[in-house]
Amino acid sequence: MSRLFTPIEIRGETIPNRVFVAPMCQYSCEDADGHAKPWHTVHYGTRAIGGAGLVMLEATAVQPEGRISPWDMGIWADAHVESLRPVVQVIESAGSVPAIQLAHAGRKASHDPPWRGGKFLSTADGGWGIAGPSPLPFQDGWGTPHELSLEDIDGIVADFALAAKRAVLSGFRVVELHMAHGYLVCEFLSPLSNQRTDAYGGSLKNRARFPLSVIRAVRNAIPDAMPLFVRVSATEYVEGGWEIDECVEVCRWFADEGVDLIDCSSGGNSPNQSLKPYPGYQVPFASRIKKDAGIMTGAVGLITAYDQAEQILEQDEADVVLLARELLRNPYWPLQARMELDDDISGWPLQYSRVSEVRAYRSG
Repeated sequence: MSRLFTPIEIRGETIPNRVFVAPMCQYSCEDADGHAKPWHTVHYGTRAIGGAGLVMLEATAVQPEGRISPWDMGIWADAHVESLRPVVQVIESAGSVPAIQLAHAGRKASHDPPWRGGKFLSTADGGWGIAGPSPLPFQDGWGTPHELSLEDIDGIVADFALAAKRAVLSGFRVVELHMAHGYLVCEFLSPLSNQRTDAYGGSLKNRARFPLSVIRAVRNAIPDAMPLFVRVSATEYVEGGWEIDECVEVCRWFADEGVDLIDCSSGGNSPNQSLKPYPGYQVPFASRIKKDAGIMTGAVGLITAYDQAEQILEQDEADVVLLARELLRNPYWPLQARMELDDDISGWPLQYSRVSEVRAYRSG
C-alpha cells in the first residue's frame, strides 16, 4: 500500500488516509446569517465521497465581525449547530473524518467575495467595523482596524472556546485554528501588523501570547482525545517580517500546549510579499517544522500529482498532504490516486462501480 493511503492516528482519532481537504471559503451563506446551506452539504459531501480521509470545512467565524465577507460561515451562535450537523453527517456517511477551521479575519474582514472583486465593504456598503492588534490597514483602501483592547482580546479568546464547544456539539471530530494568511491571530504574530507596546506586542513571546491563549482555551473546551490542528503562515516573504525561524519556535510552544499537527502554509499578511509559487513550494516549511519543532505537519500548496504527494510522505517531509484547488477541479482525486498508486478501486462507492471498467480499459 502507498504511504498516501495508510491510515494515520492523531491523538484519539484514526483517519483512513492522508489526503486531507484543505479549508477553502465558499462565500455561500445567505442573509448574513452564517448558516450552512445545501451548497455546503453537497460540496463537502462530494469531497468525502471522492475519498479524502479528512474533510475540513472552511474558515468559520467565531464572531460576526470575524467574517471575511457577509457570506461567510459562522459558529458564533448555538443556532449554527443545527445547520452544521447535516454537513457533518454527509461527510461521515462517506467514511471521511469531519473537521472544521475556526477563524477570525481581523483587519482583513468585511469584503466582497472574490468573484465580485473582493473589495473592502464599508458600513455604508453592508460591511462593519474591523479590528486588529494595531490600527494598521492591510493596504490602502482596506479600512483602518480598531486596536483591540485587553478586554476585547479576552472576549475573542472566550469566543474561540465557545465556538470549539459548538464544533463538538455539531459532531466535528477535528478542530483547526486559523493562524495564517494575515487574519487576526497571524496579525498578532507578525511584527509588521503588531506594533503594540503592551504584553501582546514586541518580543516573540509577547506576540505569541494571544495565539497561545486561544490554543489553551480551545484545548480545554474540547475532549482530550480530539485532535487540534493549527494552520500557520511559515513566512511572510517580506524583509523584517515573520519568518521560518520564529515560526519553528512558536510551533514548539504550540506543541507544548496540546496542538497535534501544524498545517503549513505561508504569506498573506502583506501586499508587499515577494513570492513566486511553484509545485510543492511550501513543502520545505512542513519538513523544517516537523523536524525542528517535533510535531506532525501537513504539506499544502500546488500539490497536484499522485506521485508528488506520495513522495512528500515517503521522504518524511510531512505526515499528511492537504489539497485545495486540485480538489475543486477534481473531487475524486483521492480515489483516482489510490487506483493509480495501489491498483485499488475498493474505495469507489458501489453506485460508481462502473469505474472498474476504466481499470480494465487502462490495463488492457
